[in-house]
Formats: sequence, C-alpha cells, structure tokens
Amino acid sequence: MSFTGNFTTDVFKAALLNADVDFGSDTFKIALYTNDAVLNQTTAAYTTDGEVVASGYTAGGLVLTPSVASLDGVSFVSFDDVSWSGVITARGALIYKDGSIAVCVLDFGSDRTSAATFTVQFPPATNTTAIIRLD
Repeated sequence: MSFTGNFTTDVFKAALLNADVDFGSDTFKIALYTNDAVLNQTTAAYTTDGEVVASGYTAGGLVLTPSVASLDGVSFVSFDDVSWSGVITARGALIYKDGSIAVCVLDFGSDRTSAATFTVQFPPATNTTAIIRLD
C-alpha cells in the first residue's frame, strides 16, 4: 500500500516562506493516482508515476479554482470541486502548482471508482475545515 495519509508537502511549506506561491495568480491543478503511486510529504512535484490512466482522464489532471480567506486568526485555502467524466478508479490525488511544486497529497482511504462521473469534493471553505489552513 503506497498511500499513507494526507500531507501538506515540505516543498510547499518552504515555498510559502519564500513567497514562491501565489493563490491569486498561479495555476494549480489536481491529478488522480492509483495505489501504485508513492506520494507523501516529501513529494516535490507532479509526477506521472502511478497516475490514473482512463478514458475521460487526461494526464496532469484538471485546473483548480482556489479561494483564499482569513477568519479568527486562521488563513485558509479551499478549491472548487472538480469532476471528470468516465469510469475512473483512483486511490488519491496530488494538488500542485502547474509546472512546479507539489502542494498536498490527498489519500481517499481506499480505491474510489466512478460509474460515470468522478468528483473530488473539497471540504467547506472555513477556518476549521478548509483543505489548507495556517494558524
């Protein structure tokens, strides 16, 4: 089993401190992976190793639409849900800055298979539930 949990990557944390990430102007994507992928907190960038191959899925995944906010001393980032059409099986995903760094690894907990539409649904964009939170 290659997926071992959800991670914010080390390279993303460093990129934040170096001002190398701008959720207002950079392009972010999400790619889907099988359990053959080796993704964890040390993942540095997008990779095709273990990426899903299926009708309706294009290597590299889809562009994400981020939203950034702050509330009660917590800054947070969330993304709009994304969907692919087709029969797709994935164990997890990688959010990454297009052409650059890995942001976070998402472990779905087990293989997820769609019958017609595969959707990644993000948690609500709040200071306690958003996918990325800094406090």
